Parts: sequence; structure tokens; C-alpha cells
Amino acid sequence: MRKRTLGWVALCGWLIASGSLKAHHSLAGVYDLDKERAVSGSLTKMEFVNPHSTVHLTVKNTDGSTTEWVMLTASNTILVRNGISRSGPNALKAGDTITIKCFPAKNGNPFGFVKSVVLPDQREVKLWFGDND
Repeated sequence: MRKRTLGWVALCGWLIASGSLKAHHSLAGVYDLDKERAVSGSLTKMEFVNPHSTVHLTVKNTDGSTTEWVMLTASNTILVRNGISRSGPNALKAGDTITIKCFPAKNGNPFGFVKSVVLPDQREVKLWFGDND
């Protein structure tokens, strides 16, 4: 009887946990996946955090003012697998001039989800392999 009860408890726990795994947030709720925007500027900082890293980019506007864009990236694993690391020769460093191709925020704020990064040496690192390629 005890084994059967523990089995049911384990099954219920597994079902509850699997439901939350399917509840990952939707990009389409925040970002306009029908638009792609290229944003060029100076890298302020790169934060390698889970579940998604962030890139902070200072962009000069036509009137001479600056805007800080915050871009959400794919997972750290995808960044490293595709050529962007926390340190070493593939690291993005503060002050680097880069271009980010992104899906901009639907509300018009300077926020986006990174599709690819054009590095200072003009190599393009793709991070998005979704349906909108």
C-alpha cells in the first residue's frame, strides 16, 4: 500500500512539474516577430544570466542624444555554441561597436529580442533559428 501511495505522489508531482515546463513565456506577447530592426551602437555591458542573457547598447540618435537599448538574448548555451562567450577571444567587451538585428518591443520602448549580432570584425552570429528566418 505504501509503495502504491508513493507512486501516485510521484506521478502527481511529475504531472504538476511538467505543466509548468510547458508554460514558458511567449516572445510574440512582447516582441513584434513580423518586424526586424537593426540597431548599431556601443556595447555598454553584456550580462550572462539565466535563463536569458542581456545586452545593453548605447545608440546615438540623429539629434545627437543617446538611447540605451536593452536586448534579451537566447540562452547562454546557445550564445556559447554559436560563438559568443563570457571571456576570451569570442567575448563581447564594453566599448565594442556592434550591430544587433532584433525583434523590437511591440510598445515601442528601446527593448528587443536578439536575432543576430554583427561583431566588430563584421562576422554575424545568428542566435534565432525560429520560423521567421
